[in-house]
Order: sequence, then structure tokens, then C-alpha cells
Amino acid sequence: MEDEPLCEEDLLQQSEKEFHDAARRNDTVKMRELMKDGVNVKAKNKAERKALHWAAGSGGEAALRLLIKVDSDIDEKDSFGMSALLLACWFGHLRVLQVLVSYGAEFSCENKEGLSLLHCAAQRGHIRVLEFIMDDLQDVCLDRVDKSGKTALHLAAEHGQLEVVKFLIGMGCTHGMKDKDGHTAVHLAVKHGHTEVLQTLLETGVDVDEKNEEGLAALHLSAAEGHDLCLQLLLDSCCDVNSLTNQNMTALHFVALRGFDRAARLLLEAGIHTDTQDNQSNTSLHVAVFNHHTEVVRLLIDADCDLDVLDRRQQTALHIAAELGAQDAAQMILIAGVNLNLTDKQGKSCLEVAARGNHVILVDMIIKADRFYKWEKDQLVTEEDSWVCRPLSFKQDHHPETQHLRSVLWSLASKHLSRGEWKLLAQHWSFTHAHVRAIEQQWTGTKSFREHGHRMLLIWLHGLQLAGENPIKGLYEGLVEISRSDLAESVRQRANADGCSTKVCSVM
Repeated sequence: MEDEPLCEEDLLQQSEKEFHDAARRNDTVKMRELMKDGVNVKAKNKAERKALHWAAGSGGEAALRLLIKVDSDIDEKDSFGMSALLLACWFGHLRVLQVLVSYGAEFSCENKEGLSLLHCAAQRGHIRVLEFIMDDLQDVCLDRVDKSGKTALHLAAEHGQLEVVKFLIGMGCTHGMKDKDGHTAVHLAVKHGHTEVLQTLLETGVDVDEKNEEGLAALHLSAAEGHDLCLQLLLDSCCDVNSLTNQNMTALHFVALRGFDRAARLLLEAGIHTDTQDNQSNTSLHVAVFNHHTEVVRLLIDADCDLDVLDRRQQTALHIAAELGAQDAAQMILIAGVNLNLTDKQGKSCLEVAARGNHVILVDMIIKADRFYKWEKDQLVTEEDSWVCRPLSFKQDHHPETQHLRSVLWSLASKHLSRGEWKLLAQHWSFTHAHVRAIEQQWTGTKSFREHGHRMLLIWLHGLQLAGENPIKGLYEGLVEISRSDLAESVRQRANADGCSTKVCSVM
């Protein structure tokens, strides 16, 4: 047998590696054979782990007893600071633990992270090992902390060890201790979604609104992680639903950030304030729009959130949607009704922001909404009026019943209207200068006016449809008004050629 190192990374010779493997398998026959050949029983691998560690970690009682006879340093630690005793606790080998204690192993030891026997057993959920530690070892501190400030209860809660949590509570551990980050056991249970552990901790009467170093209560953590069952338990425990973090964020900000719509529903049903602004003056709506979480946007709008709140850049949520080209979010905000005259720090309206970003569809949507709001105000429209019976939308029209008329408008804009004539029509139909500028922001070349005219015509058509007016009649009158009577009659005839149209104009 050649005792050469297997590779530069492995410090063990072949016989030493076989000895470690035999110890791990509790194969005392092979171990004795190698020992007879003079193997180094204290040889360590690159993690500074020797055969004694492997026997303890794998639960090999026979191998362990054999090794103790030839290796008296039973408290030696590997590169992680794990002694044989700690490894026995970590892997839950009660008999090995008892043997090591009987041979005088140091049971007040800890690894490099400060984990004691109690910590190791609690984190891994080894109840029988815990019972032995508490019943048979002396001077065991139930609330001893590791280097991060965590007790055994912290670790059990963090890793969802329900039976361990119950055991430690029954033994009288302190329930509300905080680690170095300010986390209680409740924080850690909630953060990792351990509902049953949370329920057990809540039954002890802990302060459910306790905050960590960042000012986060358990409610914030459950919202941030989308743990709905934990969130519901906290709400049922009468936690402060409007609790603020150090950044003035509510739990609703976190669900808006992550897009957890079910959690958003729970919070809204519990009465959380929808318009709270964080340190950046963002509401939950700003956050949801910025992160493209449209379902959360819908829930916030349905909860009557304020659409006109300004963030630190003096932007509304619609400004953000316009900047990002977020059509779905913009559609919901526009339908709900928003102040389109508000400007950001640069003096830009949401229409100008959308135009600057070349978000053509959004530009057209905002103009449609602006014209609709004005028509609605002029007509004193109530909820009982006819347009409410039809779904309100500001997006592009793809309905089959308007396809023929839309093709007529495309032909008119692309083949018949000369440069500038679309602006005359826009002026006749009360498009504002801001509307025209926003449409003209799109530039594709010297013939862009054709696209501009087409977009203006489709926006105009949208308004007439909502108003229930005859678009063919309106188009005819508009062309006559701009001195294009030559086009008016031919367009009327072509538009009326669609037999499916319900807006036939027979008398002009």
C-alpha cells in the first residue's frame, strides 16, 4: 500500500483516507487492520477533521470507543470549530454524545459561530439530545447566545423546529430576546414562513409589534416574504397594521414592492392606510406601478387610494407609468380618474413624460382620457349614463365592428390629408396644443405627419364612440370645416359602405 497523497488539495494519504472512511462507516474491523499497519489515527483532512470527528458525526459508537483509546484529544476542533461533541449534537447521535460526556468531553464548548451543544441540537430539531443536555449536564444556560446574538429558541424558530420551540418554552426560556439584528424568535419564524411555530410563540403573549434594528415588525417581514398564513395570524393577533419601519414603510409598501396580491388583500381588508408615504414620499401605489405589479395596482385603486399623491420627484403614479411605458397600470389609473394637470419637478405633465419617452400608445391613451374627462364634465355625466354600460378603455381599439371605419381613417391620413391638415381637424375637434405637441413628439421621418394624423383620428373616434355620436357625420363636417369638401362626400360614401355599421350617415 502506497502512502502517497491523493492530490494537492487532500492532505490525507491513501491509508489515512481509508481510515476516515472506515470510521464514518463504523467499520472497526477495517480500522483495526489499518491501525495494525501503522496508520496515523490523528491524521487530518483539509478541513482539519480527523477520524474521531467522522465517527461522532456519523453516530459510530463502536468506532468512537476504539478511537478514544488511541486518541485522547477528544475536544480537538475542525476548521469550523466543531468538536466531536458538537458534531454528535448537530447530527442527533444521543449515544455518541453520552459516551463522549462519560469520557470527560468539554460540554461548554462552542464552534466558531458561537454555537453551543444546545444551539446545535435546537437548530437541527433533536429533542432527545436536548432532553439529555437539560437533564444530565450541569450549568446549561437556556438563553445562551451565539456570536450573532441568537439563543436556541431563535434558531429553532428560524428553522421551523416546532417541537423544539415547545420544549424550550416549556423549559422556561426567555421568549422576547433579540439577536444582534434586533430579531426576536417571532421575527425569524415569520421571515421563514413557519406558521405553526409562530402560532406557538403568539400563545406565550409575546409583543407582536416588537421591531428589529431596521424598524421592521413581524408584520413587515411576513408581507415582504409573502407568507400569507403568518400574515393572517399576525392580523388576527391585533398587531398594528399601520406600523412604520425606520424608512416609514408600511407592510403595504412591501407587498407592493414584491407583487403579493393576496397579502395586499389581507392588509386592505384589515384597514391599512393606502396613502402612507415612505422616506422617499412613495405611496404603495407608486411602488406597485414602478415594479409593474398591476394586480396590486388594481387592488389599491379599488380601495380608493389617492391617485394624485406626489413623490419626492413630484411625480404621481401615472407619471411613473408614463415614464416606464406601463400601459396596464396607466389604463387602470386613467379609468379611475386622475388629475392630468399635475407636473413633476421639471414641470412635465404625465403626457409630456410619456411623449418624451416615445411611449406612443400611452400618449394616445392619456389624450383620450383627457378628452373624455372634459366631455364627462361638460355633459355632467352620472353613473347612470349610457357609456357606463360599456367597458371603459383608453387602449387601442381592436374591435371588429370598428375595423372598417378605422381602415377609412387610415386611408384618409396616409393618402389624402396633406401636411398640416390633420392639425386643422384637431383644432376643430378641440384637441389642445399640448395634445398636438405630444403626438408630434413621435418622429419617424419627413412623412411622420401621416402617422400623426392617423393617431389623432383614432383618438377622435374613441371620444365619439364613448359619447355615442355618429363618427361618419362628424368626419364629414370636419372635412367640410377645413375646406376639404372634395374629400367629405367620398369619405362619407366609403364609410357608409360597411353594411355592418350602425352609424350610417344618409343625410348631411
